[in-house]
Amino acid sequence: MGVDWSHRGDYMAERHGVTAEQADEALADPDALVFDPDYASQSGRSVRTIGWSSTAGQLLTVITVTEDDVTYGVNGWPANDIDARHYRDADPAEQRGDSDDT
Repeated sequence: MGVDWSHRGDYMAERHGVTAEQADEALADPDALVFDPDYASQSGRSVRTIGWSSTAGQLLTVITVTEDDVTYGVNGWPANDIDARHYRDADPAEQRGDSDDT
């Protein structure tokens, strides 16, 4: 997944100490848990991904938005207890996004 961090990457690093590279690692985690839409989104447009960053050495929560076929990085931070519990307790099929909701 190619994420454009050009608008918010510096903010994320300054505010939360998470680099774009670390956020990309979390997004690429094969066990990442994806909430689409983000359960905390007011607009319903953002996606929350909870994944492991080996460079950061911790679980990260990463928020992205896709517009006109471009995925933009919005924010990222060390996962809080709630997101860490979601990640830990998730069904592996759900984490991969291939659970059958029928």
